[in-house]
Amino acid sequence: MEKQRILIVDDDENIAELISLYLLKECFATEIAYTGKDALALAATFNPDLILLDIMLPDIDGYEVCTEIRKTRQTPIIMLSAKGEVFDKVLGLKLGADDYMIKPFDSNELVARVKAVLRRTVMTQAVTTAAPVSIAEVTDHQGEFVEYDGLLINMTNYTVTLDGESVEMPPKELELLYFLAKRPNQVFTRDQLLDRLWDYEYAGDSRTVDVHIKRLREKLNENHNWSISTVWGKGYKFEVK
Repeated sequence: MEKQRILIVDDDENIAELISLYLLKECFATEIAYTGKDALALAATFNPDLILLDIMLPDIDGYEVCTEIRKTRQTPIIMLSAKGEVFDKVLGLKLGADDYMIKPFDSNELVARVKAVLRRTVMTQAVTTAAPVSIAEVTDHQGEFVEYDGLLINMTNYTVTLDGESVEMPPKELELLYFLAKRPNQVFTRDQLLDRLWDYEYAGDSRTVDVHIKRLREKLNENHNWSISTVWGKGYKFEVK
């Protein structure tokens, strides 16, 4: 079986080599880039399954690297940074990162997050490369699904359709939408959503949930009898009117 490839981007040689050692022990293949430009070149030639991307780089920063990669690739990205401010985390997620870790971090947590992100990616790719499923087939209510006015979320096929049109979204957004929609009008706090949906001990900021909710709202036309509502001081709910 071919090893999954991890691209490590960090200008600190000691940290990069240490991360590589952790991952090699877990049977991953690794490459290291010490600059943003090298990272972009290796993203094309090494074709990684996941990128560990430090924000502070000597030429172009990790935010710009992430933006450039997202123009052509959906490779999962976990950002690494000594910056623990909420703004930095939210910016990374908005630019397309899948996760964010604050230095220094525990090696076991790093490996757990890498594996968790890769599991979700493999599941999505399996759905994408399977036999095509037409809109008609999806609306025949096959598998595990929830349906509301104009909206169909199918967890078996990992698809979302809105008013008959397919809506593209990463696995975690789809899982969050499905979780809320399956429990209409029930309020969940940010911490509860993190506990239920992030399948490892997530030590990040609860604003991660806010970013995913914002992305969902941008993709869904809520001119229906349902909406993703904020319950101030509490959390979120999938409100059915």
